[in-house]
Amino acid sequence: MSAALPEPAAPEARPLAELAQEFAAAEQEAKARRVAALDALAEGRDRWRARSRYYHESVEQLIRFVVPEGQSVLDIGCATGDLLAACKPRRGVGLDISARMVAVAREKYPALEFVIGDVQQLALDEKFDYVILSDVVGLLDDIWAALRALHRVCHPGTRLVITYYNRLWEPVLKLAERLGRKMPTAEQNWLSMHDLANLLDLAHLEVVRRGTAVLLPVRVPLLAPLLNRLLVRLPLIRHLGLVQFFVARPGVSPPPRRESSVTVLVPCRNERGNIRPLVARVPEIGLGTEILFVDGHSEDGTVEEIERCMKLRPGMRILHQVGRGKGDAVRMGFAAAQSDVLMILDADLTVPPEDLPRFYDAVAEGKAEFVNGSRLVYPMEGKAMRFLNLLGNKFFSLAFSAILEQRLKDTLCGTKVLRRDHYQRIAQGRAFFGDFDPFGDFDLLFGAAKQNLKIVDMPVRYRARTYGDTKIDRFREGFLLLRMTWLALRKFLGAR
Repeated sequence: MSAALPEPAAPEARPLAELAQEFAAAEQEAKARRVAALDALAEGRDRWRARSRYYHESVEQLIRFVVPEGQSVLDIGCATGDLLAACKPRRGVGLDISARMVAVAREKYPALEFVIGDVQQLALDEKFDYVILSDVVGLLDDIWAALRALHRVCHPGTRLVITYYNRLWEPVLKLAERLGRKMPTAEQNWLSMHDLANLLDLAHLEVVRRGTAVLLPVRVPLLAPLLNRLLVRLPLIRHLGLVQFFVARPGVSPPPRRESSVTVLVPCRNERGNIRPLVARVPEIGLGTEILFVDGHSEDGTVEEIERCMKLRPGMRILHQVGRGKGDAVRMGFAAAQSDVLMILDADLTVPPEDLPRFYDAVAEGKAEFVNGSRLVYPMEGKAMRFLNLLGNKFFSLAFSAILEQRLKDTLCGTKVLRRDHYQRIAQGRAFFGDFDPFGDFDLLFGAAKQNLKIVDMPVRYRARTYGDTKIDRFREGFLLLRMTWLALRKFLGAR
């Protein structure tokens, strides 16, 4: 270690609190841009709605079937109020993040109440019989937080109604936008019915029923009723419906949380510019949080920057890797960790450290034994993942889901969380597969499945790297991942 290296330039020299506040401010600016885009659509929304009247009438018919007249109803993401009015509630409240949408709704339906608000920080102090989120979840930047906030407005008999579009229709909807037949919208979240069911479960909301509707979203006499009322209910065909819907209820009281200490393991190599922002932004979690860096032979001053940060925040350690590769760093770090819950956080900050508490909650609340980050739900920043990497990730996700017989959406996200005793079981059973994984992701996933742990995906927002270079050679390492997938297939099939 050289003592002659100069003190790094900004952002490395900036106070930790300032770096944490900077990220929060950037998030607020992004939210303000999304709200402004919705405000701009408010005046013309009724004209757009008229162009796709049959679709909106079909959704209203579906929701009116679930929501009887004369109930107390909260419509989240109410826009200009048409759906809420169609439900004919005894007490109707519409909530929308767009002040312009709310203003239009108040003018159209003065007998109903409309308020400006964000479901992710829900401030209403009232219980409702029905809570509706229609075509809303695709625009939320934190679905997990939004669904958990709904308990504030639910009593034990409340029913939650969610509709969202089937992503198989994405090319058709994009074409409709270009032809001026559909209102333009921002890029939406990539949510399957499995993703929504998983998020509802993580939010302690129990699915009562689910289904699809609307095979033909335009009015064609005889054909539209045949497709939309009959054929959409048939096996296989029902997966093609444009509208996916859930009816859910508040779950029974969850078991007591199992609070634990936490180690956040950070494998790193040549990540000097990311160290101080990472230390600033990792929150305190559970009964106490240790940040454990495992440095893999850095040459850019990463080690010196970690040592400087250790003077600013207690509960930090650094290990110096003897071997090579992230997988070796993870195994070394987990062997040295003494906390009850183990987390992996990549040093490149492409996954926000602010997301770690929700991984902890899933473990503490007994919803998961192995929490696997998923970057394939929310839209990514422009260059966060290259197109070929995205295709490869989807391929490996499908392959793993089939091999492991547990649904996985993103096998290569570096953020993974489990209890230390569960990791020890994986380590003890590692001989079944062998020490075959230089990255660590497959080793943990294969091991968790072999130990029959409950694996649950946790959506995260994937950001572009702002410092340093990626350590991945996508073609060479993609070939290696294929070999590991083939090995897993042989092992799992051969064990039966």
